Amino acid sequence: MKKTSPVSSNKKTKLKAAHTKKAKANTAGQVRIIGGQLKRRNVRFIDGEGLRPTPDRLRETLFNWLLADIHGARVLDSCAGSGVLGFEALSRGAAHCTFIEANPAQVKTLVQNAEQLRLDTDSFVIIAGKAQKVLTQNHNYGQAFDIVFIDPPYADDLWQPILRSLINQALISTQTLIYLEADKDLSTQLAALAKSLDDASNHSELATLTDFICLKQSKVGQVVAGLYRLSSS
Repeated sequence: MKKTSPVSSNKKTKLKAAHTKKAKANTAGQVRIIGGQLKRRNVRFIDGEGLRPTPDRLRETLFNWLLADIHGARVLDSCAGSGVLGFEALSRGAAHCTFIEANPAQVKTLVQNAEQLRLDTDSFVIIAGKAQKVLTQNHNYGQAFDIVFIDPPYADDLWQPILRSLINQALISTQTLIYLEADKDLSTQLAALAKSLDDASNHSELATLTDFICLKQSKVGQVVAGLYRLSSS
């Protein structure tokens, strides 16, 4: 009988670690839609780095802010992650949502969620890629979005790049409601962005930008959330 050579303890440890890492990557969490036609339906998400769905309490606050504006709105969920903000918007009467997500595995999960929720295929589009780049490409977005969600992985610090892409492509206007979620107050970053845009010599519709107006703000734990509009001179 042929003897098999023993596996070293070091190799066993590495194999176990690799298995654990793979299992964790394939583990899906879920978050519940809290209002509208899809209320109490769950959406799944992978255990991806920086992926953390907006908490129920904050989501309820956000959609209370948007109560008069959500019906029939064209929405952008720019760093979709679980997609719960976009799905919640559709549940509450938004006409269309564009989801952008950089993680390929989570993109597949978004597609599966949309199928399981039985969404009308004309009511959404899911685009794979980094929002700040995707927004500069031609995806037939049409007119400016009515509502934009910008809730990126905090460590990536993408608020300014995404806003800059949206402004440069005229995908937001002074009527667009912009939701920003962060682990810090973004006032300084927004002021710096407004100044840089104001100083830039471009001839877009928004070349006369002067500021971001904060309409609403809330803090839940370490999370700072705000609803903003652009102002122009």
